[in-house]
Amino acid sequence: MKIHEYQAKELFRKGGIRVPRGEVVTTPDGAYDVAAEYARPVVVKAQVLVGGRGKAGGVKVAGNPEEAKRYAQAILGMDIKGLTVEKVLVTEAVDIADEIYVAVIMDRRSQKPLVMASAAGGVEIEEVARERPEAIHRLSVDPRYGLLPFQARSLAGFLHKDFVVQQQIAAIVDKLYRVFDSTDASLAEINPLVVTPTGEVIAIDAKINVDDNALYRQKEIEEMRDVSGEDPGEVEARKADLSFVKLKGNVGCVVNGAGLAMATMDLVKTYGGQPANFLDIGGSSNPQKVVSALKIVLRDRNVRSIFINIFGGITRCDDVARGLVTAFKEMDLKLPVVVRLTGTNEEQGREILSEIDVHTAATMDDGVKKAIEVAR
Repeated sequence: MKIHEYQAKELFRKGGIRVPRGEVVTTPDGAYDVAAEYARPVVVKAQVLVGGRGKAGGVKVAGNPEEAKRYAQAILGMDIKGLTVEKVLVTEAVDIADEIYVAVIMDRRSQKPLVMASAAGGVEIEEVARERPEAIHRLSVDPRYGLLPFQARSLAGFLHKDFVVQQQIAAIVDKLYRVFDSTDASLAEINPLVVTPTGEVIAIDAKINVDDNALYRQKEIEEMRDVSGEDPGEVEARKADLSFVKLKGNVGCVVNGAGLAMATMDLVKTYGGQPANFLDIGGSSNPQKVVSALKIVLRDRNVRSIFINIFGGITRCDDVARGLVTAFKEMDLKLPVVVRLTGTNEEQGREILSEIDVHTAATMDDGVKKAIEVAR
């Protein structure tokens, strides 16, 4: 789950990381009032859950309240990568001498938190990694002990020459790791962490992504969720207790079990097709889940066929078949549907399916081939 910059800054502030004063507003007049209160230059920043705001014109420095109002008026309602800007953060401008990149991410390969740092902050880290990989310092952290003080000091020495500045950076890196750990984050990033001409170190940007699987114990963060930046199908799937990820293909996949879903998508690719989604209805035998799953798949206009691949264990094939019959009665299903049922009550399931117009397949391979064929 992604949260907005202003929300991440609040978590940083609670964690002891220094950030500039700022307030979120939804109107140009609101931006004027904040700039007038601060009585100094401010930055007006679009609050959307995508990167590239600056390049899109969504970040502007205003020297006075009138400018802040004018910039807010231009940014509010702006489209940035398909998302409409509905609020802006008006924050104090900071004089910058140096820009630094610091982040903690969950490294899936090592299964440990990874601290990444670079003195080349203020730009996309992917660009730095591609052009100057030696400019990025990586430190794997043992989660049993956390980030140790000497490790934070070592990173700070890599990032800046001034000893007083190094001490501040080390403290911020330590606090950033603690925020990452305490919020069950998959990413906690500061880009840039700036050093002012007077030697102060301030986080002028903030980004936190939280592991969805941990939200049950992060209720305060879960309440920050902004679904306007999420795929509508994923929002609907979450409400229906389904696991769904939208992809770019044309073969919709409805499967029970994450492993089988992955294998199904792999097989679609193997036979020359493109899966449109990952959708796992789980182990429930609730027919309504099948109805919900089909409605979510049909949201995607790129889908040209649907492959339903069920291995009946806890999930009973006859319940899935009843869900399909219900879906056909409730919905105007014009796309071809291919069904493969095997396992618990598969014979009853096939008998129930005879009531509706679907293609059936005896094996997973046959089902995938047929779904690709009818999609074309």
